[in-house]
Amino acid sequence: MTAERPTVALVAQRAGVSVASVSRVLNGLPAGAATREKVERAAAELGYRPNVFARSLKVRRSQQLALAVADVGNPVYVEMMRAIEDEARGSGYRLLVSSTGGRSDDTLALLDSLSSGYADGLLLSPVRVDDTLVEALRRVSFPAVVIGTIPRSVPLDNVRANSAGGVRLALEHLHARGRRRIAFLNGPSDTVPGSARRRAFERTARTLGLDPAPELRIEAGDFTLGEGRKAAEILLERTLPDAVLGGNDLLAIATMQVLTERGLRIPDDVAVVGMDDTELAGVTSPALTSVDLGAHERGRTAARLLLARLTDPAREVQRVAVQPTLTVRDSS
Repeated sequence: MTAERPTVALVAQRAGVSVASVSRVLNGLPAGAATREKVERAAAELGYRPNVFARSLKVRRSQQLALAVADVGNPVYVEMMRAIEDEARGSGYRLLVSSTGGRSDDTLALLDSLSSGYADGLLLSPVRVDDTLVEALRRVSFPAVVIGTIPRSVPLDNVRANSAGGVRLALEHLHARGRRRIAFLNGPSDTVPGSARRRAFERTARTLGLDPAPELRIEAGDFTLGEGRKAAEILLERTLPDAVLGGNDLLAIATMQVLTERGLRIPDDVAVVGMDDTELAGVTSPALTSVDLGAHERGRTAARLLLARLTDPAREVQRVAVQPTLTVRDSS
């Protein structure tokens, strides 16, 4: 034993390895068997114990999982969170939730903080994926699962929605009911969902022969009620569609509010369809037709993938797509 207070640096010196290697072993991250043995032996000889609930070296876990989403108030993330929490609790983990506000810098800061070991793994649902984030995800050294679309070059487990299939279901439904001037009130196109849904709308609209007038396409500043109302006002000032597809339920509900305030009947004058099929869709008046993109299933699947990754860090990377379904209600 040494008279000095045991530190990570002293453990590294005794083991003959780097401080980074000691940190990886003590935080339960992948490391070579020989390195792990040296670090554990040195830590035991020095009487070092990691300051995580005074756990033994063989546990090396905080029993916490982190979830990062753009907006904790969005009903989609609430549903996802419930599913993840159920899976985490059933495996003895607590869930820590962080809201990034959709900002890349906050997401990057969170990735950096996970290296300190305050959580054993991360579930990340980014709405914006730029080159900087992609590179950071490629370098992630702890167990992580991305809920959303990322390049296949990122070697992380991934669960995504089939937004393109969901848009197709919505438009085919409206087309079958005789709607041809279908407006698309989307969220920001610089986000992953906004971009995917815009491309899918344009492709399916061409296939179905829908009115291509540019005034039928409008982009809200965010996927929120407030921004949706602003966009709906602008849309109705310049044209009157016979149907509106909202980029999510909040945008669709905002559109319904503005239509009603203008004395237009739903669905007689204008049909409305949303995406995500959140709990709100069933309590609006009229009830909102919406595409279920499987938020609960995405959360549950992602949590199970992360728990499996914690058990077996070397397992093959999994990529899962959750398929959409359409729930028809009074609004269409």
